[in-house]
Amino acid sequence: MIIEEASESDLQEILDLQKLAFRIQGEIYNDFTIPPLVQTLEEIKNDFLLQVFLKTEKNGKIIGSVRGFKVDDSCYIGRLIVHPDHQNQGIGSKLLSEIEKVFTTVSRFELFTGHKSEKEIYFYQKQGYNIFKKEKVDEILTMVYFEKKREQ
Repeated sequence: MIIEEASESDLQEILDLQKLAFRIQGEIYNDFTIPPLVQTLEEIKNDFLLQVFLKTEKNGKIIGSVRGFKVDDSCYIGRLIVHPDHQNQGIGSKLLSEIEKVFTTVSRFELFTGHKSEKEIYFYQKQGYNIFKKEKVDEILTMVYFEKKREQ
């Protein structure tokens, strides 16, 4: 599996995959207005200017992506997505590992998910991420924040 940096010409395909992958989260929370589902092409283009986007393909189609950016001594990882037909094959693990390798100068990584996203919570913990904060957004959603310290 080859994981490489995405280009601007990949953004529409990544956005389409993002909306497909996050539909499951919309169903879990009965909320289809979550940011990954309503993001526009213009917004993802703006993100692309400030973040590193990685992708992986199969048969010429993007089946996974992740993005990250650095602030001070931390890398913030977001929108880790894998096509539903290709989940549970190690793609998410490889994407997460690769985005960590991109940010060689940080000492910690941070990401988040919703409290009902049990599959994602289990996955992040399995990848060495630990919960360090929970933040209630509203009556329906509590965000769960994870961090992972870089091994010295």
